[in-house]
Amino acid sequence: MPGNKYSSSNLPGTPRTRLERLLRERELKRFSRDFNEGEGELSSAQDSFSPESSTSWLNNEESLQPLSGARTSHDGGARQDFQASKQRLLVVANRLPVSAVKHGDSWQLEMSAGGLVSALLGVTEFDTRLMQNCIPVFIEEEIAHQYYNGYCNNTLWPLFHYLGLPQEDHLATTRNFKSQFEAYTKANQCFADVVSKHYEEGDAVWCHDYHLMFLPKYLKERNSDMKVGWFLHTPFPSSEIHRMLPSRSELLKSVLSADLVGFHTYDYARHFVSACTRILGLEGTPEGVEDQGKLTRVAVFPVGIDPDRFIQALELPQVKDIVKELKQRFAGYKVLLGVDRLDMIKGIPQKILAFEKFLEENPDWRHKVVLLQIAVPTRTHVLKYKQLTSQVHEIVGRINGRFGSFSSVPIHHLDCTLDFHTLCAIYAITDVALVTSLRDGMNLVSYEFVACQAANKGVLILSEFAGAAQSLGAGAILVNPWNVAEVASSIGYALNMSADEREKRHHHNFLHVTTHTSQGWAETFVSELNETIVEAQLRSRQIPPPLPIEAAVDRYACSNNRLLILGFDATLTEPLDALWRKGNQIKELKHKIRSDLREPLRKLCDDPKTTVLVLSGSNRNALDNNFGDFNLWLAAENGIFLRATMGEWMMTMPENTSMDWVDSVKHVFEYFTQRTPRSHFELRETSLIWDYRYSDAEFGRLQARDLLMHLWTGPISNLSLDVVQGSQSIEVRSVGVTKGAAIDRILGEIVHNKGMKEPIDYVLCMGHFLAKDEDIYSYFELMLPSETPTSSSSQVPTPFGTPTAGSSAAPLKKQHSLSPGKKSSFIGDSMLDPMMGADRMSLLEGSSLINLQAENYFSCSVARKRSKSRYLLRSSDEVLELLRGMANHC
Repeated sequence: MPGNKYSSSNLPGTPRTRLERLLRERELKRFSRDFNEGEGELSSAQDSFSPESSTSWLNNEESLQPLSGARTSHDGGARQDFQASKQRLLVVANRLPVSAVKHGDSWQLEMSAGGLVSALLGVTEFDTRLMQNCIPVFIEEEIAHQYYNGYCNNTLWPLFHYLGLPQEDHLATTRNFKSQFEAYTKANQCFADVVSKHYEEGDAVWCHDYHLMFLPKYLKERNSDMKVGWFLHTPFPSSEIHRMLPSRSELLKSVLSADLVGFHTYDYARHFVSACTRILGLEGTPEGVEDQGKLTRVAVFPVGIDPDRFIQALELPQVKDIVKELKQRFAGYKVLLGVDRLDMIKGIPQKILAFEKFLEENPDWRHKVVLLQIAVPTRTHVLKYKQLTSQVHEIVGRINGRFGSFSSVPIHHLDCTLDFHTLCAIYAITDVALVTSLRDGMNLVSYEFVACQAANKGVLILSEFAGAAQSLGAGAILVNPWNVAEVASSIGYALNMSADEREKRHHHNFLHVTTHTSQGWAETFVSELNETIVEAQLRSRQIPPPLPIEAAVDRYACSNNRLLILGFDATLTEPLDALWRKGNQIKELKHKIRSDLREPLRKLCDDPKTTVLVLSGSNRNALDNNFGDFNLWLAAENGIFLRATMGEWMMTMPENTSMDWVDSVKHVFEYFTQRTPRSHFELRETSLIWDYRYSDAEFGRLQARDLLMHLWTGPISNLSLDVVQGSQSIEVRSVGVTKGAAIDRILGEIVHNKGMKEPIDYVLCMGHFLAKDEDIYSYFELMLPSETPTSSSSQVPTPFGTPTAGSSAAPLKKQHSLSPGKKSSFIGDSMLDPMMGADRMSLLEGSSLINLQAENYFSCSVARKRSKSRYLLRSSDEVLELLRGMANHC
């Protein structure tokens, strides 16, 4: 694909690496912010937020549009500042940032609760006109019920928080997994419809949370150029947990349709990549997950809050009044605080039991410490939540009855939601905050507490299972909430902590909270999304364009002497994914031609104007078993063995090739096969292959790395051998044994055997070849004339960077072959007739009969995007379409 020489990436001084670009963008934003603050009096009306450039939530969607870069100076001339160019951001979430509340006869919009809304309130553009740009997504009641109460809350949410899957006969709200999943996909389709309706070219779409895991896929299906990011606000479980989900593969593949996938912590990102590797068999890289050249970037973006909102609230008179009242109320007491949703994952019972143990073991602290537990009710109609509420109330009542008195009780438990000002006041007077989540995506309560502790320097006790532990762990006391004794001991340590240590711990936490804000979180994600798109465009230039099948068939029909070179594995065989889904792992070891390919292939083989060559790395038996009844040529083990189906096998290997290394390499392969479950090795006549495609993906890669070290430091350290690494295999072969090295001798034998007189004027070379064997593409490129055509009515446009054809250039002589002087001979009883001597070999070189124009040469990689070929066929299904089209012209 042609590159644009005027693109920004080619201009001098333009940052070329991701780090350079991100740092430059950050500096430009900082300069722009300082510039706007310093010259605010110069701003005209166009610089304020307008309906065209303000925040919009597209229902569960929002749209963020930074101001454009034009500004008016004193002299009235326009100048360009350094703000980012205008871009809308559509933020799609299951819940709107506002709720409609009825007051009397009127309805009012009030800010909704939730971590996503709390984070986005810190983003300046969202906070400006958040309520004015909300666009709802309407879903049928039954679908919404099964989607939200069923699949989201009864399946995904428990699984992502390590609570396991519910039994189908115990589902309280819906029928079964299948109906829930169907409703989930339909709801995601509804979101995609609304986004597509409001989408404009250049917009970025930011999808949020487990409710919308199918949305990236549906959006990309509608517009493959759409910028799509997806962020998860919950934990992502270990692959061993995620694999229990019946729809595990579909969800992962859908999320991978996004350009950028974000998580709160490295652990969650690592689990996601591991799930894609172990469940889908894809390759995990430091950048993300790669699937046939398409890279989905996976990165960590710890969410934050707007600390200024809390710090400034503490200066308000009404907040100061509440603080004064609370200090009087709890005078003489140390205050412990818990603020949680009344949810199974928040660990409220564990927290209260730990406090009880602390009072048991520390009688001196009785009547000197009080626990304020704010439990915000949630899903009150669900039986499990009702049972949890009863359990908490029972424990609180028992402890208060045991350690309380007529004048005071040790636990103040409130089942309610507090207003913002009251919450800030409670944070401010707290001495120790207790966050004992059993599993939590991030938990911003810990951030809010730290933001309000500038004066008190309170201590944070934080569960190691909360995402915030990876951010605030150095300044907090980390605990295992399941270990009640450890939490009780930590409470005592926090209450007795010296003022100096409290100061140091608070300073660390406060610095992190005030520098890692929600504004920075959003800006970083959007910057990474834009950067990911740029890098994807750079990578796409290295991917061959799709084969124009119709043009390839038309050129085939117009040619007189055609040569079709076809790979076997993953080209003429069943698609690998289909075999994997059917569980035919053992059958796949015996490669078998697709049944629907037999008829069109037979027609091509019987066409007198067409020569078909199957060139494969497979052994001779595999090719004999599949193509013994076809009239074609077979080249086994990368062209070392050759025969027409009506003839005998012959060898093309040079006589000085030694196979003495086989036994030592075989011992290494046997050893690693024994220690790597579900791996196997294949001993061929000229090479050995160790295959670990059915092994655990991560373990297989580790074993492959270890195997390579054993090879290079042992049996092949001083030998002339090639080690060829496939996607999930390692092959050892003699140096120079490639498809490109063998093709000239193969063509020579074919030309001689068929008595071919008319020049070959059409070549199709396609296969799922290893990079080492792609020199066969280069062989034919060298056969092409180097002159540029003046006109051609039927010419097929060639990809950027490949040679073009000349209208009347003479055929070129051989440019690339093995030395004719190295005649073939055979060392070993298993190999059949060697090819003839050097004199005859020089007469058989097939390149002398090639008269090929560029528009008649089609090199195609099959399901391998990183390739030197001219074109790409995505699967064997497209191979079938191509061969059928050609067969119709036989």
